[in-house]
Amino acid sequence: MKIRNLMVTGGCGFIGSNFIRYLLDQPDSPERIVNVDKLTYAGNPENLIDIPPGYPGRYVFEWADICDFEGMADIFRKYEVDGICHFAAESHVDRSIKRPGAFIHTNIVGTYNLLEIARGAPDRFVLFHHISTDEVYGSLGKRGYFRETTPYRPSSPYSASKASSDHLVRAYFRTFGLPVTISNCSNNYGPYQFPEKLIPLMILYALEGRSLPVYGDGKNVRDWLYVEDHAKALALVLEKGVPGRSYNVGGNNERTNLQVVETICEILDQFAPLCRRAEVRGHNSGKEKLIAELRHPISGQKLSSYKELITFVADRPGHDKRYAIDATRIRRELGWSAAESFETGIAKTVQWYLDNAWWWQPIREKQYSGQRLGKLTK
Repeated sequence: MKIRNLMVTGGCGFIGSNFIRYLLDQPDSPERIVNVDKLTYAGNPENLIDIPPGYPGRYVFEWADICDFEGMADIFRKYEVDGICHFAAESHVDRSIKRPGAFIHTNIVGTYNLLEIARGAPDRFVLFHHISTDEVYGSLGKRGYFRETTPYRPSSPYSASKASSDHLVRAYFRTFGLPVTISNCSNNYGPYQFPEKLIPLMILYALEGRSLPVYGDGKNVRDWLYVEDHAKALALVLEKGVPGRSYNVGGNNERTNLQVVETICEILDQFAPLCRRAEVRGHNSGKEKLIAELRHPISGQKLSSYKELITFVADRPGHDKRYAIDATRIRRELGWSAAESFETGIAKTVQWYLDNAWWWQPIREKQYSGQRLGKLTK
C-alpha cells in the first residue's frame, strides 16, 4: 500500500521542513502532505515560505499541538491521513536540562496521542514513522558503534523522553499490530537550523566577532549527517521500510566538537575573510553587509583568523563523550548511503548562512540572541 495523505508533524522545524522540501520534489511522493506544527520557537513558517504557491493542493499547513488529542484527531479525519512521519519534539539537550517537563509532555504524551489516533484509523492506515535520535543509546567509548540492537542508556531528560517514545512506538507494533518504523539519526546540520545548535551558532557568533564557546575540552565526538541526506533516508523508509524495524541513519563523519568549530573557522576565513567586508544576498532585499573586519571581544586586538575567537567553557552536565552510528542495515536493506562528506556538507552550510541573513537575523534579534542554556544553578 502506498501512502496517499501523509501527515508530517513538526514540519516547520529544521529537519521536518527540509524533508517536506525534498519529498515534494519527488515524482512518487504522497499525493498530499499535511504539515502539522505548533510553531514553538523552533517551528518557523519562514522555513517553507515559498512552498504553498508552488504546490497547490499537494501541501497544506495546520497549526496544531500534538498534545491536543481531539484537535489532532480532527485533522487526521479531515485529510483522511493514512501515514504519519513524526518529527514534532522538544529536541535541544540544554533546554531539557533547564525545563525537562516540556520534553516529557511533548515527546511522550504527544507521541502517545498520535499512536492512539493512528490505531483507531480504518484499515487504510499504511505506516507510522517515528524519527528519533542516537542519543537514546547513551555514550560510547573510543571504539564501537551504535547498532539497532544497542541497549538504550539515555543521559539527558531529552534523550530519556525520546527513548520513552521509541518504546511506546514499538509497543504499539507488538501489542496492537500498528505498522510502525523508527529511525535513530546522528547529529543533523544544514540550512534552516535554529541557531541554538552548535554549527549555526558558531557560524553566527564568528560573523558577529563573539567568542566561540566550546564545552569542556572540546573532545566530545559526534557523527554528523547533512540534513538532505537524512531526508533521502526517511523517504526510503516510508517507501520500503519493514514494519516493526528500526533503522540507524548516520553520516559516517565523526568529528570532535573542537574540530567542527575549527573547520567552520577555516571555511569562514575563505568565504568571509577578515580583511574585507563580506557581502551576502538577502531575501527580497538586495545585498546586506556583515561586519568582517573584527577584533577580539576581550583583548580588542585585530584578528587574523576566526580561530582566535575559540574559547573553552564549563562542560554541559551529563555530556556524552562519543556518538557513532553503524548505518549498515539501512544501506543493505534500503540502498541508502550519505552523499555528503562533512567537508562538502559544512561548506554548503556555511555558504547558506552567509547567503540567507534574511532568515536568521530576525531570529537573532527577536527570539534567540545566543545566550547559553542548560547551566545548572543552585
